[in-house]
Amino acid sequence: MSVLKTQLDALPQDVKERLSHYGFDPGRLITLGEKLERGEVDAGVVSGKLEPPLANDIVSPPAEGTPEYREQLERGERALREGKVALVVLAGGMATRMGGVVKALVEALPGKTFLDIRLAEIDSLARRYGKAPPFWLMTSDATDAGIRQALGARADGYQIATFTQNLSLRLTPNGKLFLGADQRPSEHAPGHGDLPDALKQSGLLTKLVERGGELVLITNLDNLGATLDPALIGFHLAHGKTLTSEVVDKLDEDRGGIPVRVDGNLRILEEFRIPPTFDPKTVRVFNTNTFYVNARALLELEMDWRFFAVKKKVGEAPVIQFERIINEITSALSTVYLRLPRDGAKSRFLPVKDPAELERRRPEILAVAQARGIL
Repeated sequence: MSVLKTQLDALPQDVKERLSHYGFDPGRLITLGEKLERGEVDAGVVSGKLEPPLANDIVSPPAEGTPEYREQLERGERALREGKVALVVLAGGMATRMGGVVKALVEALPGKTFLDIRLAEIDSLARRYGKAPPFWLMTSDATDAGIRQALGARADGYQIATFTQNLSLRLTPNGKLFLGADQRPSEHAPGHGDLPDALKQSGLLTKLVERGGELVLITNLDNLGATLDPALIGFHLAHGKTLTSEVVDKLDEDRGGIPVRVDGNLRILEEFRIPPTFDPKTVRVFNTNTFYVNARALLELEMDWRFFAVKKKVGEAPVIQFERIINEITSALSTVYLRLPRDGAKSRFLPVKDPAELERRRPEILAVAQARGIL
């Protein structure tokens, strides 16, 4: 029996019950911990032939006013009127660079939190189309209570609802269970790649499909540019593939996921997965972590998820936590890569990571919210 298994078996009963409630998989952690102990953890770097996207791999939506645009706009508006689209936002992270607070409850604009503005978006769509799209937030143990309290009676369990992602435990660099000064394990949420499984387990996705729902828009809660746009919804429904991934022109300072051809197959790769033989600068677009995915395909998705070893510190102690990444679904589902604006009132990408960036973004956030009838 491994040391890690012995340690997990010896955890206090209240800790075991808490972990079980949040979907902890001890068998998976033991397997990953044993690989870590043997020095066999896959760093995640892909092999094969890597190439930048071809010219026709990245597409743009039809120009406003064209017959194709009007057709897609009408199709998207019809889907919204019929309640066939749900908005799912990733709201599990704590804003550590903002003082360790629940980011959803940070004021994005004076008197309006990120959550307030998302709710205002839902309300504006209800006024426009006579029906509010379901709005679901994937929370974590760290954020769920605060978000649920802020939602109050608006959270009815379907139209507006939360569902929690999983919990896991941090390990030492040699694969043993990391224990804090209080001799209790150190918990963490294992990444936004939890979303497909957590959403299925919540039952919300099943209800959407049973009610005729067709599409789920997945995005970061703090990216207030990624709104439910009927023309873009219509674009996704029209092209016939399972997934649409939004991308924007890449800036030199952007760090994250980019579309790369691996042995001829285009997918999103985080830069840590790219071998030194390939220059990420040859890819001139950047993934915004905004995805349109067919609801039934998401419900039926079966993936062999990869959990990547991430180095962190608890105090001064080095630890390892294993995480999965939502953009890995581009390796499993047929995907269209849609290039959209990142500037001005039409921006689809307004990320906010720290107070300084929030201060810079506020004029853009306000312009976007006003231009789209949200505020």
